[in-house]
Order: sequence, then C-alpha cells, then structure tokens
Amino acid sequence: MEHQVYLGLGSNLGDREENIRKAIALIAERVGEVTRQSSLIETEPWGYESDHKFVNGVILVETTLTPRQVLKATQKIERELGKRRRHATTRVQSTMYHDRPIDIDILLYDDLTVDEPDLKIPHPQMQQRAFVMKPLEEISD
Repeated sequence: MEHQVYLGLGSNLGDREENIRKAIALIAERVGEVTRQSSLIETEPWGYESDHKFVNGVILVETTLTPRQVLKATQKIERELGKRRRHATTRVQSTMYHDRPIDIDILLYDDLTVDEPDLKIPHPQMQQRAFVMKPLEEISD
C-alpha cells in the first residue's frame, strides 16, 4: 500500500544544495518515488546561533515503508552524507541544535499520529518553523 510522507530537508555545512540533491536521490532509491519537491530557500539557523545559513526544502514521497522504516532509512542517509553525533540535535533537559551537513525530518505520514520517544508524527515543531511551513505549503494540496 502506498503512503504519502512529507520530508523536511536542511543543510548548513559544505555544499548545502548538493547535500540536499544527494539526499533526495538516495531517498528516491531507498524510500520511494519523490513526487513533489519545493523550492529551496536560504534561512537563518533556528533555535541556536551560527554563522552558517541553512538551505531548506520539503519533498513528498510515495512509499510502501512504515514510519519506523522511513526513519531508519533517512537516518542512514544522513550518516552516509556526513551527519555525525556531533551534528545531531541533543535532547536531554533542553534541546540544543548544531550545524549539520544534512538533516531529514519526517513531517507528515498520511494522517497518522505517532508519539514515541524517537519518532513523533506530525513533527511537533513544524508549525513554528517558517522554513518548514512555506515549502510545505508550496507543494501540498
């Protein structure tokens, strides 16, 4: 059965646009057909200070994978494209963000709601992030 999953992509280290292009190609190979892609926008870092601006976008993917399988596949793609533990968001008592070569977030998966420690759908902070909402509005029905 085909599912629609919206993924948010961001990069603020290295060749940002190339990082996103590579991520989209790998998502198309491993997650499913990329049926829509927003424009890429340059944005300031959200939630922390950095001299490195982000390039962000959103894609729509048709997939047969479960949400957990999508998460595992996108995390593997992030690692392959250079995201390391030091780039990851730290969630202990407060959330700390870091510069990163690539970040892939599951924003929406059909109309599903998931509330697990490491997987939350819809993405809990997407409404506060213009760099997510503008590209999402561009490609959603």
